[in-house]
Amino acid sequence: MKFQRNPATLSLIAICAAVWVAELTIPGLIDDLALAPSLGVSQPWRWLTSAFTHSLSPMHIMFNMMALWMVGQGLEHFLGWRRFLSVYLLSALGGSVLFVALATPPTAMNPLGSNWNVGLVGASGAVFGLFGALAVAQRRLGANTSQLWGVLAINAVISFVIPGIAWQAHIGGFLTGLAAMALLFWTLERSVKERKKLPWWPSLAALGLALVALVAVKYLFYA
Repeated sequence: MKFQRNPATLSLIAICAAVWVAELTIPGLIDDLALAPSLGVSQPWRWLTSAFTHSLSPMHIMFNMMALWMVGQGLEHFLGWRRFLSVYLLSALGGSVLFVALATPPTAMNPLGSNWNVGLVGASGAVFGLFGALAVAQRRLGANTSQLWGVLAINAVISFVIPGIAWQAHIGGFLTGLAAMALLFWTLERSVKERKKLPWWPSLAALGLALVALVAVKYLFYA
């Protein structure tokens, strides 16, 4: 597949691979990039850097990059690299947001809290967002989605059965991908109805702001 057809997908894979190699050679790098809810406000870059960071196990990054390549190349060709990258990054953010939203800080009754100091890493949330976007696209275009839902069901079982997997990020990314693609189709339908080309990015920007607002409420509530 030529780079010109899939620049975003190949660039994302290259960045994740480069970060993983850097993790192997720079002690503590993974701790500087992972997202722990306790650090979400003071170090906001972690909301996205965590999606480009993986555990040191080769299996973690290998499975994520294989899934990104399998889903990403077709979806990017359909959406164009700008829309595709926007959906991917929003899904990564959505996965991080739900992970934090379902975490609780330590209290007197629960000194350890719930995932409050646990670091989240991996592109899984973003990749699940691509699955969500693909599900909407296939449904709206009248394609058979049974195979896709079968793959998702298997991954869902794995997410809950194998310990250490942040299922919250998977669900958050998937729901964000669903919403993002639905908004893109909504904009397209409005453009056809109004017989003029409407910009696609405002609806996705609104979705991003909604995610930021959701996590802001979380931190305000526990401030």
